[in-house]
Amino acid sequence: MDKYRIDLKGMQTSSDKFEFHLGDSFFAEVEASDVQRGQVDVTLAVRKTSHAFDLRFHTEGYVVVMCDRCLDEMEQPIVSDDFLRVRFGSTYSEEDDNWVVVPEDEGAINVAWLMYEFIALAIPMKHVHAPGECNGIMDSELHKYLRISPDDDDEEDYSAEDDGSSSDAEGDKPI
Repeated sequence: MDKYRIDLKGMQTSSDKFEFHLGDSFFAEVEASDVQRGQVDVTLAVRKTSHAFDLRFHTEGYVVVMCDRCLDEMEQPIVSDDFLRVRFGSTYSEEDDNWVVVPEDEGAINVAWLMYEFIALAIPMKHVHAPGECNGIMDSELHKYLRISPDDDDEEDYSAEDDGSSSDAEGDKPI
């Protein structure tokens, strides 16, 4: 993970650009459970200001996650732009979402975990295959139990007039 270490103290110019390709080996090295595989390109622009360093991450690629519907693996596209400010201090700390303090005697920051977090945060909450791309066997099994309207349930007599508002039968109705 040393190749993701940025020497801030040794920067010769006021700005620098770094490019990283994060493949399956990167996600295996990080040892986090959210993302195991993927192909992501990260461009990092570092700009030195009078009292801090501005880090701008542009992340683009895909990660492999499980489909919420059929549980098969799928490629989830990832695109994100993230910003972080780094300043020197006595010990490492994360002051808030956008500020990181690195020890001045080290003068460097390892951005591997930061890039992983930005990727994990860019994954949508719901990830499903495009229509028609889910596993056909699992999709047919799901449709056996799919209830489209209240009339589909043979075991329960339900009508639009009976909304469950009567107080005497309220305890008997399933929620």
